[in-house]
Amino acid sequence: MAKNVTDESSEDIVANAKKERAGRRGPFGRIALFIRQVINELKKVVTPTRKELFSYTGVVLAFVVIMMAIVAGLDFVFALGVQYVFGDGPVR
Repeated sequence: MAKNVTDESSEDIVANAKKERAGRRGPFGRIALFIRQVINELKKVVTPTRKELFSYTGVVLAFVVIMMAIVAGLDFVFALGVQYVFGDGPVR
């Protein structure tokens, strides 16, 4: 008996269709599909303007500097703790 399509969810229908199409494609067909999909995705890429690029670069550099300061501070605190526990103890 024929399967009732209305009982399937739309996600199942799409998944079944993709599976059937992939089964019929040869290796070169799958490679060509992949390349077409890559080209379509690359067409969606928007390059930033010069102003946006400098802004993004500044944000990244500021973030890196802040993270370096946090890590350096934690390193200093942990070094003091290790020196206290394993070293000479508190300085008198």
